[in-house]
Amino acid sequence: MRSVMAPRGDAPATDSASRTLVLGIDGSRRIVQCGPNARAVLGRAPQDLIGRPATDLVGDEAKAELEALLEANDVGQERNGVMTVLRGDGTSADAVLTAQPMVGDPGSAPSALLYVRVALPPSERYQDPALMRRALMDDQVTRFGASLDLDQSARGLVEVVVPHYCNVASVLVLESLVAADEVHSESGSAVLRRIAVTSDDGNAAWTSTFPVGEVLVFPEGTPYRQVMETARPVHLPNIDLGAASEIARLWRRGPVGELLSDVSMVLLPMIARDTLLGFIACTRVPGFRKFDAYDVEIGMEFAARAAIVIDNARLFSRERATALALQRSLLPNRLSAPSSVEVRHRYLPGSKLVEVGGDWYESIALPGARVALIVGDVAGHGVRAAVTMGRLRTALHTLANLELPPADALHVMHELMIELGEQEPHFATCVYAVYDATTGTIEIASAGHLPPLLAGPAGDNEYLQVPPAPPLGVAGGAAIESREFTVEDGSLFVIYTDGLVENRGRDIDDGLARLQKIFGPDSVDRPMEDLAKATLAGVYADQHRDDIAVLIARLRRIPEDRHASWTLPADPAAVRRARGLVRTRLGEWGLEELEYTTELLASELITNALRYAPGPIELRLLLERTLVCEVLDRSAALPRLRRAEDDDENGRGLLVVSQLAHRWGTRRTAAGKVVWCEQIVPGVDPDASEQVSGWPGETWPGENHHRE
Repeated sequence: MRSVMAPRGDAPATDSASRTLVLGIDGSRRIVQCGPNARAVLGRAPQDLIGRPATDLVGDEAKAELEALLEANDVGQERNGVMTVLRGDGTSADAVLTAQPMVGDPGSAPSALLYVRVALPPSERYQDPALMRRALMDDQVTRFGASLDLDQSARGLVEVVVPHYCNVASVLVLESLVAADEVHSESGSAVLRRIAVTSDDGNAAWTSTFPVGEVLVFPEGTPYRQVMETARPVHLPNIDLGAASEIARLWRRGPVGELLSDVSMVLLPMIARDTLLGFIACTRVPGFRKFDAYDVEIGMEFAARAAIVIDNARLFSRERATALALQRSLLPNRLSAPSSVEVRHRYLPGSKLVEVGGDWYESIALPGARVALIVGDVAGHGVRAAVTMGRLRTALHTLANLELPPADALHVMHELMIELGEQEPHFATCVYAVYDATTGTIEIASAGHLPPLLAGPAGDNEYLQVPPAPPLGVAGGAAIESREFTVEDGSLFVIYTDGLVENRGRDIDDGLARLQKIFGPDSVDRPMEDLAKATLAGVYADQHRDDIAVLIARLRRIPEDRHASWTLPADPAAVRRARGLVRTRLGEWGLEELEYTTELLASELITNALRYAPGPIELRLLLERTLVCEVLDRSAALPRLRRAEDDDENGRGLLVVSQLAHRWGTRRTAAGKVVWCEQIVPGVDPDASEQVSGWPGETWPGENHHRE
């Protein structure tokens, strides 16, 4: 059956800049049905096409390509191709041909539909207001509004406006909007930024004269200034050469005069919540229909919807920038450790929209070649959990620098969480470890946290059994206690939050077994960065994951020849002996220039211990990136710095220490206390141990939290 009726079927998406003819093709590749607009598309009457081979639509050079396109229908495949079709007046036109198989009886006619889409001639584009409105409004706002990224939304917007509404379009918004600040009512002199430009006339001068990213203030007397001052559309049906030259003169931008000569332009303000956000500049080049009042009305309807999309993107960008600024301020930018300890970390937020959570980690170098390794997890997600995490991390950082033992530090944190819980219930888990690189021991305390993993250099590994305690902020339960372990050189110490080993589809025991397997026998010689990557392998695709924080440390003792220890009797003569021991050791280390100062510091510390502490005294020297002098005694009373009066005979020792040393401090031990002081070693950077989070040449999720 042959017919001039339009075949039924879902046509490929079309736009207002093209016209489509639908043809029915039978099994012998002949046209058996033809849409009624054959004359408008191909300049031929429908009757002239019925019964003819489909390959007659194209020139000889494209017949084989069209035949292959139609053959794909035999196996039920839809194919597209760009070919030159022949018109009835002897001319040709480029067209997009889409062959679509029909579903049904293979013997019925037609067996396929052929869609022929040709571009409208310039004189016919933008003629049909209903077609133009449908092209702009139907599903287009949804398409470019699906993204909450400001730049991506703007690019989608201009790709809709061109070619449905004009030939050239650009989007300009307030600079304060791009900067994620609150947008206030702006005058015509507001600073704007162009965030998207596109054109379809093939003239590259548009994007070079109006570049994306340009920040500018439009001069008075230009239509661009007018739309910002009035917040109303500016309609210029035709810009003659004189008007275009005047705009170029005021703007001091010569190429503008040539580009805008004889064009039609409309500037559409974008207004959301009674606030002007910017405008869309739409231009039709010579040869196309000029903008009229009805076009302006259609454009303003589109601009109103576009303003909502831009405003939503702006609000999201501001909220996300706030959340990221919060996260960057809460998580450490650097990790520090003794030179013999290598540390790596990974942090991965659970939410892709708001990259903020309650997990945190710390690696803090302590005096005496020690390091505090901490991982914690505040219950919950989002900004509230992050704020609580920030409070805990700041407090714990302070407690670490005060050199409280791990159990005592967590007890103070527990009291803090109880106090915070009076305002809003909170609880957190935390594991706190202090590794001493001179003795090779690690002291660990845990409050409701998962057990640390220790992998030995021989390939064995185990989860360390730490005395259990309830989470921080949970009243009742056992007291927080610590346990000390001896660590072999080269061992890997891993602490983590529960998001790494537990999710909705995996039991926590399986996750712990997986982590233990990663740090198996082959992990001894693997680079730390590879191990850090391996811990997060396979978790990125989990859309329902919890926040994840991981801290990995390769623990090694400092060399034996870099520290020395002596036990001195409680005798005034010990001061003179200490001077000799210090002088000899510094000579062996090649630090003769520090001999006098170190002797004086050691004398003051030992004299203070002799005066106030009973029993023998221990003197230790440690050379790492700094020179540390420690004096250990059996008194738990911590010395206090005070300024002696002129007639006082005592009280000046610690003042001398504070003036001569780079820094000094004290800490309690099980048997008494340690008073220490630190000096800068000439030619050595004391902060070289600090490792910037995120590694050169490598990128990974969560990396943006740790970069400046």
